[in-house]
Amino acid sequence: MSAPDGPVGTERSLGQLVSTATSEMSALVHDEIALAKAQLRQDVKRGAVGGAAFAAAGAVLIFSLPMLSFALAYGIETWSGWNLAICFVLSFAANVLVAGLLALIGVIFAKKAKKGRGPQKAAASAKETAAVLGNVKPHPRAVSPAGAAVDPVGEKAPAVARSSS
Repeated sequence: MSAPDGPVGTERSLGQLVSTATSEMSALVHDEIALAKAQLRQDVKRGAVGGAAFAAAGAVLIFSLPMLSFALAYGIETWSGWNLAICFVLSFAANVLVAGLLALIGVIFAKKAKKGRGPQKAAASAKETAAVLGNVKPHPRAVSPAGAAVDPVGEKAPAVARSSS
């Protein structure tokens, strides 16, 4: 556990120990929540990048087809001397290829976002912590006939007053 708050050689009271344990549990819960938020934020970013790539693929396909098709078709016709119809088909095929590559990038990022499982990892960690803390039992002390608790090493410990509730 942690070092005592007071001077060396003094022991902390039960209230101080409970207070320390409570504050450490609170900090642990806050850290688990922060971890879950960070992992969720990362998965959302990956999904947004995938969605943006899909949108870019659609925009390229729709808005570039007329201008790029005409420019490419006339450029191929000038360079090769082929029939203008064949040049327009080649121009369209080039635009579809670019859109297909952008869609592939979108699929890759969407799969990464789906595979992320960020919050599930944080939830599993929190459940594991709760399971470990749920199995913690206090250290048993033998009770002498006089009513004072006896440490396992045989020293007498002072009796603790119990509340009625």
